[in-house]
Formats: sequence, C-alpha cells, structure tokens
Amino acid sequence: MVLFENRYRYHDLGLLLLRVGIGVMFTIHGYPKLMGGPAMWTQVGSVMKLVGLDFTPAAWGLVAALAEAVGGQLLALGLFFRVACFFLLGTMIMATLMHALSGEGFNAYSHALESAFLFLGLLFAGPGKYSLDQALFPARRRLY
Repeated sequence: MVLFENRYRYHDLGLLLLRVGIGVMFTIHGYPKLMGGPAMWTQVGSVMKLVGLDFTPAAWGLVAALAEAVGGQLLALGLFFRVACFFLLGTMIMATLMHALSGEGFNAYSHALESAFLFLGLLFAGPGKYSLDQALFPARRRLY
C-alpha cells in the first residue's frame, strides 16, 4: 500500500518546516523576556538556584532570554544550529525543573519537557540541507 511505503524523500523539507515553525514560536516567546530588562532577567534566572547556582541571576536570565529569542532565530535559519539547540535544550531542562520541583503538576511542565525532547532530537538530526549551516559549512568529503 502506498501509504506504508518508505518514501522519506522529503525529510529535509520536514526539518525546514519544523525548524522555522518552532524557531519563530520560541523567538516570539523569548522576545518579551529579552526586552524585560534586568528585573525580568533576575526573575527568570533565579531558577538556577534549583541546581545550586545562586549567583548573578540576572546573567542567567539574560542567557535564557537570549537562548529563546536569538536561539529561535538561529534555529529557524539553520545557522549555528547545534549550538542553538544545545542552549534551548538547557533552557527547557531548567524550565521543566522549575515547574516540577515547585510542586506543579504534569500539565505545568509538560510543554517544557516536550520541547526539551524536541531540541535533543534536533541536536542529533541536524538542520537538514535547507539551512544556512549547510550552505556555509558543507560537509567535507572523505578521501578514503
């Protein structure tokens, strides 16, 4: 049956759609945090106390805001893709911990956890051939 045949010729298009969609959403979600200034950054960064990092919460918050706002843009463009996925993964792990350890239920942290799995998978999958990484840093051919 045609529906069950292995015809995965469009996986790069699928990665493009996934990257752009998720990247735009994370940019929109992170932009208010980035523009919120030091007060917002301190609030966001205070979650690092959960893992014993209680110094410079504003700096940690700025890193999280940059990960979401700028990382979302990099994700959509497929530029420095794995670095962006790494920072977005770390941000989503901390968001999951914040909600879970504060006693909130599964519904409160499920979105952050799902996003963490998404970024972990994308970290391994790569950006696909329709990306700036592919255009700027093409894979080297092996000579052996």
